[in-house]
Amino acid sequence: MTARPPVGVALCTFNGAAFVTQQLRSILDQSPAPAEIVVGDDGSSDDTVDLVRAADHGSTAVTVLDGAGRLGVTKNFERTVSAVVSPLVALSDQDDVWHRDRLRRLTPLFDDGSVLLVHTDARLVDADGEPVGRTLFEELEVTPAELDLERSGRAFDAFLRRNLATGATVVFRRSLLESALPFPEEWVHDEWLAAVAAALGGVAVVAEPTIDYRLHGANQIGVVTPTLRYKLSRVLEPRGDRNERLARRFHLFADRLDALPVTPDIREKARAKAAFEARRAAFPASRARRLWPVLRLARTGAYGRFASRGRADILRDLVQPA
Repeated sequence: MTARPPVGVALCTFNGAAFVTQQLRSILDQSPAPAEIVVGDDGSSDDTVDLVRAADHGSTAVTVLDGAGRLGVTKNFERTVSAVVSPLVALSDQDDVWHRDRLRRLTPLFDDGSVLLVHTDARLVDADGEPVGRTLFEELEVTPAELDLERSGRAFDAFLRRNLATGATVVFRRSLLESALPFPEEWVHDEWLAAVAAALGGVAVVAEPTIDYRLHGANQIGVVTPTLRYKLSRVLEPRGDRNERLARRFHLFADRLDALPVTPDIREKARAKAAFEARRAAFPASRARRLWPVLRLARTGAYGRFASRGRADILRDLVQPA
């Protein structure tokens, strides 16, 4: 049997006393068990940390980082993953439950030395842990074409449009941090890690659930059911600064790629994505004056390459109020 590298878990908590014991048990019951768990508490005011310390950790080393007040999700994950020393790092939110065979299923994927990050589907459950009848990929409307891009080694093309990797499902090679740290404050930690790994050509996907993802109304970062009503509300909501933020994020990303061993094609695509969002941000406020700039941009095919909803975002740009 091949000896595989040990896994460290970056467990980030915040007022999770209702769920953290079950979550911690599901991690410790893995076979093989993780070598270490590093807990980064983001200023919780309940007894979450006390419950973690009181649990039976078995042979797994558990480190609770000193309180640093409220850092926010991304910075708290940054300090927590930085403290993990194991070769593989699994991200974990306090309210989700790992399936018993999670690590046994995912760690062999890293036998391929090119794999830097693996993400998976998740079963959605309610606050009581009861399945709601949907999976995370179904909720996010992940398409077969997007999965095909990942499986064919073209994850970067998929991630330029939108993030597909939810942090609670992610395991990554610790060496990825050499390229990914520090996390920019403009990015969410899981999106950033996945984008950097995709640029380096090292993303793998498992399209089956490996965790139960709990929906309880107080998730730090939640999932929204893409009902028709929700989609219409997104189309008709004011434009705001969304595209400006996306342009700024991808300019930062492209700057980071300049220092990484990626191909010129990858760098060019990142700059093109930033330019695409900047053009969208510059559209006139008036819908009438916006018509031709949107159609000119659409003729380039950029929506199909870079927009989160592909060509459907052409309609969004045409009808959104200022």
